[in-house]
Amino acid sequence: MAGLKPILLVEDNPNDIELTLAALESSQLANEIVICRDGAEALDFIYRRGAHEKRQAQDPAVVLLDLKLPKVDGLEVLAKIKGDPVTRQVPVVMLTSSREETDLVRSYDLGVNAFVVKPVAFEEFFAAIKEIGVFWALLNEPPPYRGGWPSNA
Repeated sequence: MAGLKPILLVEDNPNDIELTLAALESSQLANEIVICRDGAEALDFIYRRGAHEKRQAQDPAVVLLDLKLPKVDGLEVLAKIKGDPVTRQVPVVMLTSSREETDLVRSYDLGVNAFVVKPVAFEEFFAAIKEIGVFWALLNEPPPYRGGWPSNA
């Protein structure tokens, strides 16, 4: 649907991808769900590089970011997004199975908007994702897009 910001899901676990997509679809969100399976691809999407070079110049409604990722881990992706004046206002929700306090503290130090530990039970995971999707895609009022993508981010 034109005008709606995409939801960027950055996850390498196929089961978590499938469950997350099912939960978001059950919310009846019209937002496109873009899946990146590693941190490098996520940064390419954010900065419109590589395979994502020709995508519409629009920030995601939210980035659902796993912590443990191949190539570039979630904390590095978060640091890049929140450390850049052009992308720092993009909402990022760390969605992880990690219960490590150091991961939680580091994520908030880097500017994460929310840190959600993935529930183990299917029903809880499904409900959590559904609520996250509705909040960030429908209820949250983001700042307007200001343009100006970095040329070599």
